[in-house]
Amino acid sequence: MIPFSPLFALLLLLIHTPAVPAREHGMPTRPVATYSIVARDSLTGEMGVAVQSHWFSVGPIVPWAEAGVGAVATQSFAEPAYGPLGLDLMRLGRGAPLALEALVSTDAGEAVRQVAMIDSEGNVAVHTGSRAIQAAGHRMGAQYSVQANLMESPTVWDAMAEAYETAEGDLAERMLAALEAAEGEGGDIRGRQSAAILIVSGESTGRAWADRRFDLRVEDHPDPVGELRRLVQLQRAYAQLNEGDEWLAQDDVARALQSYAEATAIVPDEATNGEAAFWVGVTLAGSERVEEALPYLRRAYRQDPRWAEVVRRLVPPGLLPDDDDLLHTLIEGMSSEE
Repeated sequence: MIPFSPLFALLLLLIHTPAVPAREHGMPTRPVATYSIVARDSLTGEMGVAVQSHWFSVGPIVPWAEAGVGAVATQSFAEPAYGPLGLDLMRLGRGAPLALEALVSTDAGEAVRQVAMIDSEGNVAVHTGSRAIQAAGHRMGAQYSVQANLMESPTVWDAMAEAYETAEGDLAERMLAALEAAEGEGGDIRGRQSAAILIVSGESTGRAWADRRFDLRVEDHPDPVGELRRLVQLQRAYAQLNEGDEWLAQDDVARALQSYAEATAIVPDEATNGEAAFWVGVTLAGSERVEEALPYLRRAYRQDPRWAEVVRRLVPPGLLPDDDDLLHTLIEGMSSEE
């Protein structure tokens, strides 16, 4: 009996790649008219997909990514199986070009597919089927690919590529710039409805939830790309809040306060319903810096007076000392205006 191993599995795949399965009931039978980008950040190794579509809830269909493996965008008459199968092949050592070739070559519907893949080495592959609804096309660049179908103008994918290449910031920011450029060229000829962004870390930690840098979806919105940008900024703020919590768990109050302060600077208080400002205030109060804490607590209270009750509930778990005078000062100070 031949022992099973990843190498043996790879050899089997090289000999025979299973055909892309027939469309399951409930999958799209009309074109998921879409523009998307798959990309890898050469500095951080992060990989991901960003997409906008005139199709409800595009997030579960088009973008697929796995830390340390690669990313896939599957669209047009979308076959979602390209996502998990593409990642399987890349995980077993096939680069993006070979993985895509293997799947396209076994797909009877390849003429209506549009699929792009990128692997952890930055190799890119893209397929636009001959029967993809016009305007349809793609453009590959260094560690990225942009692709679109059923667009108002054939200038969409070139505009996306140029925006991505010239934008500054992290991978999420540059991918958003590509989506915005597509909108600037007219986007989908039928309009717009949903958007999504999925970005994973360059190396796997074995904890999939920790490896997802961004996993955001806009299911139904009149301006899905604009809403996606808002959610990305909100995600950045909450990432800083989470970082602050981790520092606080290690009793590093200074670093926790720095992370909390950075969170409050990213988005206005109303965007987090006062969450960011509240935890800065609580951390300061717990460090006997009550006068510094009060302005932050007031900011939270202005968003929702129920934050005052939350103060009381932080005593049993030890997040605030069991001190009636302190609680009175904090709660009264929250509700009073300067």
